[in-house]
Amino acid sequence: MPRFRISSEHRDFAKQQRREPTRAEEAVWQVLRAGRLGFKFKRQVPIGIYTVDFVCLEKRLVVEVDGPLHENDEQRLKDERRDLWLMPQGFEILRLPSGLVIGSVEIAAQRILEALTAPSPDPR
Repeated sequence: MPRFRISSEHRDFAKQQRREPTRAEEAVWQVLRAGRLGFKFKRQVPIGIYTVDFVCLEKRLVVEVDGPLHENDEQRLKDERRDLWLMPQGFEILRLPSGLVIGSVEIAAQRILEALTAPSPDPR
Protein backbone atom coordinates (compact mmCIF):
# COMPACT_ATOMS: atom_id res chain seq x y z
CA MET A 1 0.00 0.00 0.00
CA PRO A 2 1.36 3.42 -0.84
CA ARG A 3 2.38 5.42 2.19
CA PHE A 4 0.48 8.65 2.65
CA ARG A 5 1.66 11.50 4.81
CA ILE A 6 -0.99 11.95 7.50
CA SER A 7 -1.16 15.25 9.36
CA SER A 8 -1.32 15.31 13.14
CA GLU A 9 -4.75 16.97 12.88
CA HIS A 10 -5.99 14.11 10.72
CA ARG A 11 -4.62 11.54 13.21
CA ASP A 12 -6.28 13.40 16.09
CA PHE A 13 -9.59 13.42 14.19
CA ALA A 14 -9.38 9.65 13.65
CA LYS A 15 -8.64 9.11 17.36
CA GLN A 16 -11.64 11.23 18.30
CA GLN A 17 -13.83 9.22 15.92
CA ARG A 18 -12.63 5.98 17.57
CA ARG A 19 -13.55 7.38 20.99
CA GLU A 20 -17.03 8.52 19.87
CA PRO A 21 -18.49 5.88 17.54
CA THR A 22 -22.11 5.97 16.45
CA ARG A 23 -24.36 3.17 17.66
CA ALA A 24 -24.17 1.50 14.23
CA GLU A 25 -20.38 1.83 14.05
CA GLU A 26 -20.05 0.25 17.49
CA ALA A 27 -22.28 -2.65 16.41
CA VAL A 28 -20.16 -3.28 13.30
CA TRP A 29 -16.94 -3.02 15.34
CA GLN A 30 -18.19 -5.74 17.70
CA VAL A 31 -18.50 -8.01 14.65
CA LEU A 32 -15.13 -7.07 13.12
CA ARG A 33 -12.83 -6.69 16.12
CA ALA A 34 -10.29 -9.34 17.06
CA GLY A 35 -10.58 -11.05 13.66
CA ARG A 36 -14.04 -12.42 14.41
CA LEU A 37 -14.79 -12.78 10.69
CA GLY A 38 -11.37 -14.30 10.04
CA PHE A 39 -9.77 -11.05 8.86
CA LYS A 40 -8.07 -8.21 10.70
CA PHE A 41 -9.82 -4.84 10.60
CA LYS A 42 -8.88 -1.41 11.87
CA ARG A 43 -11.37 1.34 12.59
CA GLN A 44 -11.33 5.06 11.83
CA VAL A 45 -8.17 4.85 9.76
CA PRO A 46 -6.68 7.82 7.90
CA ILE A 47 -5.95 6.94 4.27
CA GLY A 48 -4.64 9.86 2.30
CA ILE A 49 -6.85 12.85 3.09
CA TYR A 50 -9.77 10.66 4.14
CA THR A 51 -10.70 8.72 7.27
CA VAL A 52 -12.50 5.45 6.63
CA ASP A 53 -14.80 3.80 9.17
CA PHE A 54 -13.24 0.32 8.88
CA VAL A 55 -10.55 -1.21 6.69
CA CYS A 56 -9.17 -4.68 6.10
CA LEU A 57 -5.78 -3.94 4.57
CA GLU A 58 -5.18 -7.58 3.61
CA LYS A 59 -8.28 -7.63 1.38
CA ARG A 60 -8.20 -3.87 0.59
CA LEU A 61 -11.82 -3.59 1.76
CA VAL A 62 -13.21 -0.39 3.22
CA VAL A 63 -16.50 -0.66 5.12
CA GLU A 64 -18.46 2.56 5.57
CA VAL A 65 -21.49 2.82 7.85
CA ASP A 66 -23.70 5.54 6.42
CA GLY A 67 -26.17 7.28 8.70
CA PRO A 68 -28.87 9.82 7.79
CA LEU A 69 -26.23 12.50 7.09
CA HIS A 70 -25.21 10.51 3.99
CA GLU A 71 -28.69 10.84 2.48
CA ASN A 72 -28.33 14.48 1.43
CA ASP A 73 -26.98 15.43 -1.99
CA GLU A 74 -23.92 17.30 -0.69
CA GLN A 75 -22.74 14.35 1.41
CA ARG A 76 -23.45 11.89 -1.40
CA LEU A 77 -21.18 13.95 -3.65
CA LYS A 78 -18.43 13.95 -0.99
CA ASP A 79 -18.81 10.17 -0.56
CA GLU A 80 -18.59 9.68 -4.33
CA ARG A 81 -15.42 11.80 -4.55
CA ARG A 82 -13.87 9.80 -1.72
CA ASP A 83 -14.80 6.48 -3.34
CA LEU A 84 -13.36 7.67 -6.67
CA TRP A 85 -10.09 8.49 -4.87
CA LEU A 86 -9.95 5.22 -2.88
CA MET A 87 -10.75 2.84 -5.74
CA PRO A 88 -7.63 3.64 -7.82
CA GLN A 89 -5.62 3.07 -4.62
CA GLY A 90 -6.86 -0.53 -4.81
CA PHE A 91 -9.70 -0.39 -2.29
CA GLU A 92 -13.17 -1.81 -2.65
CA ILE A 93 -15.81 0.16 -0.75
CA LEU A 94 -18.80 -1.48 0.93
CA ARG A 95 -21.40 0.97 2.19
CA LEU A 96 -23.87 -0.21 4.82
CA PRO A 97 -26.84 1.95 5.84
CA SER A 98 -26.89 2.47 9.60
CA GLY A 99 -30.56 1.44 9.65
CA LEU A 100 -29.61 -1.98 8.27
CA VAL A 101 -26.86 -2.36 10.86
CA ILE A 102 -29.11 -1.38 13.77
CA GLY A 103 -31.96 -3.53 12.42
CA SER A 104 -29.85 -6.61 11.77
CA VAL A 105 -26.14 -6.63 12.46
CA GLU A 106 -26.17 -10.26 11.29
CA ILE A 107 -27.15 -9.19 7.76
CA ALA A 108 -24.46 -6.49 7.84
CA ALA A 109 -21.89 -9.09 8.96
CA GLN A 110 -22.97 -11.42 6.14
CA ARG A 111 -22.54 -8.64 3.56
CA ILE A 112 -19.06 -7.88 4.90
CA LEU A 113 -18.10 -11.56 4.83
CA GLU A 114 -19.38 -11.86 1.25
CA ALA A 115 -17.25 -8.87 0.21
CA LEU A 116 -14.21 -10.37 1.95
CA THR A 117 -14.55 -13.76 0.30
CA ALA A 118 -15.72 -12.69 -3.17
CA PRO A 119 -13.27 -13.61 -5.90
CA SER A 120 -10.99 -10.75 -6.90
CA PRO A 121 -11.72 -9.22 -10.30
CA ASP A 122 -9.57 -10.62 -13.09
CA PRO A 123 -6.69 -8.11 -13.53
CA ARG A 124 -6.55 -8.75 -17.32
